[in-house]
Amino acid sequence: MTTDTVFLRAVSGTVDLPLLPLPDRVAALLSVLGVPPRLAAHLRAVHDVAHQLIDWVAERYPSVAIDREAALFGAATHDIGKTVHLAELSGPGAAHEETGRALLLERGVSQELARFAATHASWTRSDVVLEDLLVSLADKIWKNKRVPDLEDLVVARLAEATGRPEWEEFLALDEILSRIGDEADARLAFQASFPIHT
Repeated sequence: MTTDTVFLRAVSGTVDLPLLPLPDRVAALLSVLGVPPRLAAHLRAVHDVAHQLIDWVAERYPSVAIDREAALFGAATHDIGKTVHLAELSGPGAAHEETGRALLLERGVSQELARFAATHASWTRSDVVLEDLLVSLADKIWKNKRVPDLEDLVVARLAEATGRPEWEEFLALDEILSRIGDEADARLAFQASFPIHT
């Protein structure tokens, strides 16, 4: 299989786990940047989970204004800086965050959309909004990692928006996260089936 074929399968190919393809704009950007197939697969998995979370918010909280397209773009590009910091594909590190934002800005992506590359691991910042929190949450729950502090922030935002008690919003969020988390092994296998290097 050629590198191009592997990359295309990672961003939009048919796979055992039904994952939404990455948007064409994102796939083209990843291709130009030479994003490794494993990173492309990761971005696709997180984008798919973000899509599920955003659909859930839209259905359960129709009065909550959310920039769906921005959040989905953010989920699909949040780790793009790992193209430069390859060691962070398989190990810890935060250098990719600001690098990712800069890469997106250099390619004409607006600050509004590029910010997710920098905010996806910084959910405690005072300027994060619900879209940022949902991208951060998708980046954790895709592999069934539960982060209570992050979930508490999402619950607080939802309770504030609805006027319902936090315990009620917690139960609703816990239910959707548990359901999404049940497919984590399949998403992890999908990501692992792609090489780290092009």
